[in-house]
Amino acid sequence: MGDWDVLGRLLDKVQSHSTVIGKVWLTVLFVFRILVLRTSAEKVWGDEKSDFICNTQQPGCENVCYDLAFPISHVRFWFLQIIAVATPKLLYLAHVLHVIHIEKKERERMKKQAELNDHASLFLRVYKVPKYTKSTGKISIRGRLLRSYVLHLVAKIILEVLFIVGQYFLYGFTLETRYVCSRHPCPHKVDCFLSRPTEKSVIIWFMLVSALVSLALSLVELFYLCVKAAKECMARRQDYTVTPVTPPPSGRNAFKSRSEVIQNSATLELELQGRKLGVNGVTGGVSEAKGVSPENKNTGEVHI
Repeated sequence: MGDWDVLGRLLDKVQSHSTVIGKVWLTVLFVFRILVLRTSAEKVWGDEKSDFICNTQQPGCENVCYDLAFPISHVRFWFLQIIAVATPKLLYLAHVLHVIHIEKKERERMKKQAELNDHASLFLRVYKVPKYTKSTGKISIRGRLLRSYVLHLVAKIILEVLFIVGQYFLYGFTLETRYVCSRHPCPHKVDCFLSRPTEKSVIIWFMLVSALVSLALSLVELFYLCVKAAKECMARRQDYTVTPVTPPPSGRNAFKSRSEVIQNSATLELELQGRKLGVNGVTGGVSEAKGVSPENKNTGEVHI
């Protein structure tokens, strides 16, 4: 079972570059599918061919009936299912490692250039700043990585559904105690019996529920990423919204009315001050106030 150890180490690397829901999906894959398949299913199905007995002595009839009842072994079918479902995750890991390698080279190039040239601004114009990897070594799932992650989720969901439907059409979700076979070269209808059908049915249902849980987690993760991407897109649109310099017609009318009110208030205040000076007997105050030309008055209003 060394192949499972290699697959486990590869998927463990993916865990650090996944979302929280993706980490839960990997836990379900390791604990409830691979571990159960290694510890229980292989032992239970170890005698499926030797203990498949038919009530006939016709040579070849038993083999033909077994092939009709089980086109592929359940254990091998689950092996294929796990490998197929994990393949999109491994392809996403390859893309992540490629991006990390490229941005690592960019960081090294920036560091060398910064040592040779003190003008960091000129350097930053020449080379792109890494945007997917952080200084801590973790990645930010956005842009190309976000599209790659969503694509691998869609592929994983499709494969999961195909294998669940395929299992149903191949041999259903339960095992019968007796199978009736009338295939050539059997001389007539023969009854065939398999060992521990109830125990095998329990494991079949357990693996089916694990596959459905994995499918549900993938759907929830896809929905979460879509909502997250939509929120980020709306936030970027709000950040880049430009306020128009010219106000709308309603705003222009309001602005004009406010200006007129301020101007009238200032003019009224000047008149009140002039009358106050005239009452107090200030010399030439009233004459100067009356002698103010319209041009000067307008100039004062504009100044205010």
